[in-house]
Amino acid sequence: MISTLLVANRGEIACRIFRTCRALGIATVAVYSDADAGALHVREADTAVRLPGAAPSDTYLRGDLVVRAALAAGADAVHPGYGFLSENAGFARAVQDAGLLWVGPPAKAIELMASKTRAKGLMAAAGVPLLAPVDPERATADDLPLLLKAAAGGGGRGMRIVRELTELPAELTAASAEAAAAFGDGEVFAEPYVERGRHVEVQVMADGHGGVWALGTRDCSLQRRHQKVIEEAPAPGLDDAVQGRLHDAAVAAAHAVGYQGAGTVEFLLAADGRPYFLEMNTRLQVEHPVTEAVFGLDLVALQLRVAEGEPLPATAPPAPHGHAVEARLYAEDPARDWQPQTGALHTFHVPDEPGLRLDTGYTDGDTIGVHYDPMLAKVVAHAPTRTEAVRLLARALERARIHGPVTNRELLVRSLRHPDFLAARLDTGFYDRHLDALTPAPAPDDPGPRLAALAAALADAAARQQAPGPGPARFGAWRNISSQPRTKRYRAEPHGTEHEAAYRTTRTGPVPETGERVVAARPGRVTLETDGATAQPGGITRHFDIAVHGDKAYVDTATGSYTLTALPRFTDPTDRTEPGSLLAPMPGTVVRVADGLAEGAPVKAGQPLIWLEAMKMEHRILAPATGTLTALHAAPGLQVEVGTLLAVVQDAQTVVQDVQEEPKR
Repeated sequence: MISTLLVANRGEIACRIFRTCRALGIATVAVYSDADAGALHVREADTAVRLPGAAPSDTYLRGDLVVRAALAAGADAVHPGYGFLSENAGFARAVQDAGLLWVGPPAKAIELMASKTRAKGLMAAAGVPLLAPVDPERATADDLPLLLKAAAGGGGRGMRIVRELTELPAELTAASAEAAAAFGDGEVFAEPYVERGRHVEVQVMADGHGGVWALGTRDCSLQRRHQKVIEEAPAPGLDDAVQGRLHDAAVAAAHAVGYQGAGTVEFLLAADGRPYFLEMNTRLQVEHPVTEAVFGLDLVALQLRVAEGEPLPATAPPAPHGHAVEARLYAEDPARDWQPQTGALHTFHVPDEPGLRLDTGYTDGDTIGVHYDPMLAKVVAHAPTRTEAVRLLARALERARIHGPVTNRELLVRSLRHPDFLAARLDTGFYDRHLDALTPAPAPDDPGPRLAALAAALADAAARQQAPGPGPARFGAWRNISSQPRTKRYRAEPHGTEHEAAYRTTRTGPVPETGERVVAARPGRVTLETDGATAQPGGITRHFDIAVHGDKAYVDTATGSYTLTALPRFTDPTDRTEPGSLLAPMPGTVVRVADGLAEGAPVKAGQPLIWLEAMKMEHRILAPATGTLTALHAAPGLQVEVGTLLAVVQDAQTVVQDVQEEPKR
């Protein structure tokens, strides 16, 4: 029996595994990098072992250090979680060679499925349906579009869609470079890209006695950059015949490699309903909670049971009930090419209601760093029907209080309420088609940001002038006559729209210039009566909760949240950037620059110049115009913060003008 378990991972998955361990009476050990010294998973573990360094390659990917940590802490078993070393056969063998119990599939099964090209050969022999591979060297226009994929690893890294033959060589090079950087293996293969396909998968659980469960289906079609955003179980709209084919194929895949433990067999479902094998993930999936909710199971507990040599508790899984939907909450800005965000997470609270579950590795006061995946949490809703589960999840996200870096929360809420999603018209191109509509700038006539700015200004005034004693602010002893309007300006993030809040101070309190009535105003909460002229029988009362951190005010309402940056009354004339400056859009590391790039080099508009790596993804910095590179400050290995000047490009017109205006000597 397992008495002490080390989790070779971090963040929410480590915390989630610890939760099951506590319920089973198993002691826990965490490992952590220097960047994670104060992380939640470290605080929740019974024992923690430091892995010196910050980068994953120096810490969580060092299997030798993890094994030594397990032995030093007295652990007798290791659970890899997902990502990092979870699908590394060498690590699995090292754990077992050290006399520790490995909570995962046999190393041989991991090895067989580690290469997608090798896995496809095995699946073909087992009768699992496949897409025919395409040789990139012989590809023609008839083969387009193509999907390039890394043979090792996953998570969207090393994947490219190619729609023009002329783009194929460059995309192959880029995909191979990203795969090599992420997985240490630059092998890339090509297959047909199925337009409007659905990503459907089957959770399997197998023991060492020949038992294999197929635990329903999950739909994971809503993806950005080939990484999942919203998942649900069961996959909606599948008839019994398709579900049967998926289950049979998943069980055949598990038997073909002698699988044990939790795994997922992923399929691409074409528009005509035909399934094609994509890959088998030989680990627990990020989206496993939706299966747990529908089947009433604890998959981690089953993993531990199988690792201890026990059979599955029955020949068949329990009957499913209801529907579950999971949303991945990321610190990223969907409207700006999904750029990851970092910084202090001042407040993080998701409503705790029946049917809701929160898996997270963060809490109030934590810092979101640059080294790891930007996922903050998974929010899961379970209800008797899909409609109820979707509604519950959307409302929970809407009511959440998240004060800190920009997140994809608004995108998630709008996605869950989009007509195509509600009607279960799902495919992997959802965000390609709908992203602009899902990330709109506020409409000019939307009163929400303006009212939020007014509430923030009134809360600020209350904080400055609040009289002693309980109750709402009395705003001091104002003169009997109205004063000049007091104004405060804010910039609403992330879209940058500016709003001015103006009010007059009277003996009875503040009176907004825009006609709202102030019911109450305290430093942390403002209540306004609005729409008095149109509402019957009177105005509508709205509550605003305000939290201030530095120059930012976070305003939460019943129907949305706003992040406002207080602006100075006068603009600083030195706060300017040279035209054509390329600034780092996020903190990260410069991994490479374009071949031959140097000061004085000509560049073309849209040409990739610099590649940044942040939170496990590469981001390209493009030339803003055709012209000349007049300055280059970036070099491979350079660590940069947001706003760091990387290079300067002067467009052709500017260069000509500079030459013409150069003084004669």
